[in-house]
Amino acid sequence: MIPDWLQPVVNAAQAMTVDDLTRFVAPEDVEPRRGAVLLLFGAQRDLLLTERAHDMRSHPGQVSFPGGSLDPGETPREAALREAEEETGLRADGVEVFAELPELWLPPSNFAVTPILGWWREESPVSVVDPREVHAVYRVPLDELLDPTHRVSVRHPSGWTGPGFLIGPEHDLLLWGFTAGIISRLLDFLGWTRPWDETSLRDLPDYMLQGGPRPAPPGAVPLEERP
Repeated sequence: MIPDWLQPVVNAAQAMTVDDLTRFVAPEDVEPRRGAVLLLFGAQRDLLLTERAHDMRSHPGQVSFPGGSLDPGETPREAALREAEEETGLRADGVEVFAELPELWLPPSNFAVTPILGWWREESPVSVVDPREVHAVYRVPLDELLDPTHRVSVRHPSGWTGPGFLIGPEHDLLLWGFTAGIISRLLDFLGWTRPWDETSLRDLPDYMLQGGPRPAPPGAVPLEERP
């Protein structure tokens, strides 16, 4: 059963349109690659996030929702749950999917991604399954995402600037890009966003561009050992 505190998210997901989430829509003459991500809400009033390995060629060290490309014949729901299980070891049968947001287009990679929203009805231990793909796994409390002191604007070397969050045990890990954008717009739509200093600007760290080494934050993995 979906808990009362999560019901506003259920209602918002049913009402949100693609325009509430992004200004980018795939042109009719473009055939994008398709994928799905899982926005998994847990009983600790948190979201499950992963940090990509730092030596990956694309998006090294980036914090994101579990997810990836659709396999042939897969639905977005099936892909999101499969990828989450492969990346974090969670038991997919313990997840209750309650919404599917509109497909979102990422122009730089020509990727069309469907966000799948789920309630972690029966929680299972999660941790890094393959360190070649995932550097760390986090359960980030919504209260921390809502804390104005953890909100920043992030500037990419290209000049692009977007919303960001400071997460992790020391709040020194930068959540930005597609994932931060979805979280930011969802919180705005819910009316949960608290006033924060949008002039607080952080440049994107070099390791997120080049895959430079970064030590694992203490206590990040395994999550089952966290209080």
